[in-house]
Amino acid sequence: MSRLGNLGHRLHRGEISYDFVGHRKLWYGVSVLITIAAIVGLAVNGLKLGIEFSGGAVFTTPKTEMSVSQVQEKVADNTGGHQAIVQKLGSGAVRIQISDISLNEAKEIQGEIATDLNVKANDIDPQIIGPSWGDEISKKAFQGLVIFMVLVTIYLAIAFEWRKAVAALIALIHDLTITIGVYAIVGFEVTPGTVIGLLTVLGYSLYDTVVVFDGLKESTKDITKQNRYTYSELANRSLNQTLVRSINTTVVALLPVAGLLFVGGGLLGAGMLNDIALSLFVGLTAGAYSSIFIATPLVADLKERDPQMKALRKRVLAKRAADARRGGDAEDEQQDASPADGDADGGSDEDTHAGAVVGSQRTQPARNNRGRNRPSGKRH
Repeated sequence: MSRLGNLGHRLHRGEISYDFVGHRKLWYGVSVLITIAAIVGLAVNGLKLGIEFSGGAVFTTPKTEMSVSQVQEKVADNTGGHQAIVQKLGSGAVRIQISDISLNEAKEIQGEIATDLNVKANDIDPQIIGPSWGDEISKKAFQGLVIFMVLVTIYLAIAFEWRKAVAALIALIHDLTITIGVYAIVGFEVTPGTVIGLLTVLGYSLYDTVVVFDGLKESTKDITKQNRYTYSELANRSLNQTLVRSINTTVVALLPVAGLLFVGGGLLGAGMLNDIALSLFVGLTAGAYSSIFIATPLVADLKERDPQMKALRKRVLAKRAADARRGGDAEDEQQDASPADGDADGGSDEDTHAGAVVGSQRTQPARNNRGRNRPSGKRH
């Protein structure tokens, strides 16, 4: 068995564990700091909306030997002050994206690009996207996100309870905030691919959370009929039992996403892959963190406020205090009894040994003097 498998086996059996729930204030503080940093980045930099949301034009040129940097330099002065995003396609063609331009501006820029790249204007394929279409995409994306959140909350409230539904919803909002904040800080464009990535992230994060909640539901069944563990302790135990599984799931999901982000988008320069890869990479990492460090500790916090759980905690602590007192009294009695028994045993041993020694000194001369001063029985 591998080390990780052995670790997971020991965690599942409860031989080792880490007190995630007991250190929940630390995790809450870390999450608050990360969330504040994401909100500040979003407020300062804002989101860089893609052409699908802000409107603009996309020009696809014929195959050219020019590099991306060369095309960028040639068209930089002819975009009317708008930023141009240049991407090299696999066929050798060039994709030039310019946001926030009108239809008339797009026609003028198309002619200037044809002149700069020494191609015919009719050979350039223009795609004009109006801002109204981008607004419609934004509304649909927001509606889909709200519907997803509502359905998730209803499902968790029915399958588990309202406390777990609230904790899962907070964890999902936590993941969304961090992912959007990273997009604002890094400066990547927000495209429909980004929206798809965010919805995918919510699914992964919810999966990890439901796995932990399902184990917690089984371990806390009939919890009020025992006096050994509190709800927080059983929640922490369930979390440790599913810890390796959650880590393995996240790592396996992150490996191909990291390949898309760092190899496809970084080394190969496939910029379109960055739209979905970055949201997946950041969101999956944040989702694993929130399912372990946020969702379960938050459920334990909410559950411990229930009157039944408060009464259970009192019974558990009272039982442990009584057991500790009984154990201390028994230990004291044993310590008090041990010297007395030792003295009695020691005294009897010394008396026995002394008696044996004295007896030997008394009886031995008697045996040696036996027959003295008596007639030998011989006739003189």
